[in-house]
Amino acid sequence: MSADLNIPPAPVIPGTTHLHSGKVRDLYRMDEGEHTGKLLMVASDRISAYDFVLDTPIPDKGEILTRMSLWWFEQLGFEHHVISTEVPESVAGRAVICEQLEMYPVECVARGYLTGSGLLDYRDSGAVCGVALPDGLEDGSRLPEAIFTPAAKAAVGDHDENVSFEAVVATVGVEVAETLRATTLELYTRAEEIARERGIILADTKFEFGARADATLVLGDEVLTPDSSRFWPAEEWRPGRTQPSFDKQIVRNWLTSPASGWDKASGVKPPALPDDVVALTRAKYVEAYETLTGLRF
Repeated sequence: MSADLNIPPAPVIPGTTHLHSGKVRDLYRMDEGEHTGKLLMVASDRISAYDFVLDTPIPDKGEILTRMSLWWFEQLGFEHHVISTEVPESVAGRAVICEQLEMYPVECVARGYLTGSGLLDYRDSGAVCGVALPDGLEDGSRLPEAIFTPAAKAAVGDHDENVSFEAVVATVGVEVAETLRATTLELYTRAEEIARERGIILADTKFEFGARADATLVLGDEVLTPDSSRFWPAEEWRPGRTQPSFDKQIVRNWLTSPASGWDKASGVKPPALPDDVVALTRAKYVEAYETLTGLRF
């Protein structure tokens, strides 16, 4: 799987065992010290687009994602998986030690605005994941209220598939499904208000949840980063068009432009990114972090 995606080999970290690599994160088990048996989650500088991990990393991206997640965990005040940020020196700043949870196989997506795959579903059926929406909505329209639009977790390199709430019930049962929906919408609403106060629209986001042995619901993975969310500058929001965003849209735009020479439909991996695209993308991630947190990177 990793070879198909062009994911480079995970670095060896003494005192740990490598378990898994995704598009951005490498997961290890701690084999020594006070956190033996816990997980070490490392955010790399890798960036993916159109189901490819690109050859060109974005400097500091992993550290920005880690810092932003830690900031949001604190803001949300919900049970989360992070135990410690005292990590091996080689991954300092870009890694956390976390609990091992029984993760639910559901991408818990909340949408407050209509765009992306939700917009495509709406244009086809007037609904998103079975949730009927009013007529006349456009790309970027604010929804009357936030909606839960789950997706089935796909293998690395495949698209997550939007599914109905009933499909979540069939996967995890009624009680857990209702809890996931309610918690996702509650956390999104809280985060959307926090972001709006800072001049950023949180259009949508993805949460992942797991359970402890005592069945406590715990927030895992990353939260509310430009990789898992759509952040738009509030002052530039104009429904009826593609919104400016704080994410890797710069990369996508270059890859699909004549300048890249790459054919999205070819199945061939994309070319290396030019320096200016790398610099602009890094700047967007930094801007998102600094605007939201009020901290300097």
